[in-house]
Amino acid sequence: MGVSEILFLSVGLGMDAFAVAICKGLSMIKMKWKNAIVIALYFGMFQALMPIIGYFLGNRLSSAITRVDNYIAFFLIASIGVNMLIEAFKKEDKEEFNDDISIKTMIVLAIATSLDALAVGVTFAFLKISIIEPIISIGVITFLLSLLGVKIGNVFGEKHKKHAQIAGGVILILIAIKILFEN
Repeated sequence: MGVSEILFLSVGLGMDAFAVAICKGLSMIKMKWKNAIVIALYFGMFQALMPIIGYFLGNRLSSAITRVDNYIAFFLIASIGVNMLIEAFKKEDKEEFNDDISIKTMIVLAIATSLDALAVGVTFAFLKISIIEPIISIGVITFLLSLLGVKIGNVFGEKHKKHAQIAGGVILILIAIKILFEN
């Protein structure tokens, strides 16, 4: 696998994390770099970890994983999107922003955005590809895309709070639907 292929693969795998990072940035009242780095670390680490797990699972479990990964990712991402829409339309006296980066929240988001990377790891095993360079690239690029996503989401969210939250929820639901119909 060449350098350009690894980079394109890394960007492609990092795009789901980028979209979810934008949504996390939308929910922040004020951009906190510490929180953005935590979000980016979760996404980057899980995107790098999943191909390793997939690689070691290999041929035996690949058919079972590829049959259900779309449904799992759909459920997790769609749930988050629906929750964002509910929050956007909820009538409250006090504005509330969900900038939660708890371990539970971030692990759910990181797993949901990295299931495709698990399948890529299985593919690496089939093709007998060395996984060292790809996992480093996938992790670093996903980290950078996620950091950028949080910042973009926060800048947009400061100006258009409710509309941004609705857009974030719709984006997540569309991503979930796209994942559901992928083969």
